[in-house]
Amino acid sequence: MGLRESDKFATKAIHAGAHVDIHGSVIEPISLSTTFKQSSPAAPLGEYEYSRSQNPNRKNLEEALAALENAKYGLAFSSGSATTAVVLQSLPQGSHAVSIGDVYGGTHRYFTKVANAHGVDTSFTNDLIKDLPSLIKENTKLVWIESPTNPTLKVTDIALVVKTAKQINKEILVVVDNTFLSPYLSNPLNFGVDIVVHSATKYINGHSDVVLGVLATNDKAIYEKLQFLQNAIGAIPSPFDSWLAHRGLKTLHLRVRQAALTATKIAEFLEQDSNVLAVNYPGLASNPDREIVQRQHRDGLGGGMISFRIKGGAQAAAKFSSSTRLFTLAESLGGIESLLEVPAVMTHGGIPKEQREASGVYDDLIRLSVGIEDSDDLLTDIKEALAATTK
Repeated sequence: MGLRESDKFATKAIHAGAHVDIHGSVIEPISLSTTFKQSSPAAPLGEYEYSRSQNPNRKNLEEALAALENAKYGLAFSSGSATTAVVLQSLPQGSHAVSIGDVYGGTHRYFTKVANAHGVDTSFTNDLIKDLPSLIKENTKLVWIESPTNPTLKVTDIALVVKTAKQINKEILVVVDNTFLSPYLSNPLNFGVDIVVHSATKYINGHSDVVLGVLATNDKAIYEKLQFLQNAIGAIPSPFDSWLAHRGLKTLHLRVRQAALTATKIAEFLEQDSNVLAVNYPGLASNPDREIVQRQHRDGLGGGMISFRIKGGAQAAAKFSSSTRLFTLAESLGGIESLLEVPAVMTHGGIPKEQREASGVYDDLIRLSVGIEDSDDLLTDIKEALAATTK
């Protein structure tokens, strides 16, 4: 029967890309074959020839991701970093890019240590709205947004950035990394961006057992160019990883909503605690970008990520991170389990101190990835860790 355009997010999450095979399997099996039989030279029996070019499980995931991002096209890659790499590889030599300054450390590393190797120069700013007009050059080809940013959770008015960039040069690509929110909480393509990317390792897969990246677009020319690079470079996920990520995606709405509701409770507590210097969370009523959040996020939810600065500097941050019972000290985010980290020495350790502190990433900053455990138990864990840290 197929999906209808009017079907809601949860229905799409379950049914998009879910095709019954010739055996009637409700959950499509994993297709591990690297190659597919042809009836005569260059005449495949079906739509597949070689698994690097396309695979049934990858295609199903790409179709599902596109449906949830309100996109016409989706592509899956071996990691979020590979997704970033392919997008930047699509730029001509000698291009210029503008990026939000408070960006994932791996993205910053690619811009500054890899993309520049084929002549892509990048300008960073912590205020895209204010600085973008003065930063755009004749050779600017791309604007990169994280919203909320990693790890200080600054929110950017996506539609305004798109408007500003396109007024100066309509050919500039605007890309949004939507990893922190997932397609459930925000659909940047609705605000006019050209490409939305995710580390699907995080919320989309949601179970901390797959490394994978995805992107979505409504532009056929962009899709065909990136699809060509996906195949030529070979930065593809395995069939099994594609199958796992597609399975995880089916419960995305349940997991993300629960994480966001719990994160709101924890952020509200942290905001009132005397041992906390500052709390970064888009779901707080006091957040300076709350009006943008209400427009860009489903139901105004802030997502499952929180960061906060603790009194006592790096030593206190380290002690707190080693004092939790349910929050596991580990990199990554977006899984069913709760995690925490200290960005200055972990995910953002490769960024020079002066530069990361200009973006708000101080030695005393702690980042929480709130999972789907019981809300009261997680809040108790935070309270007890704070008490242990400040004895």
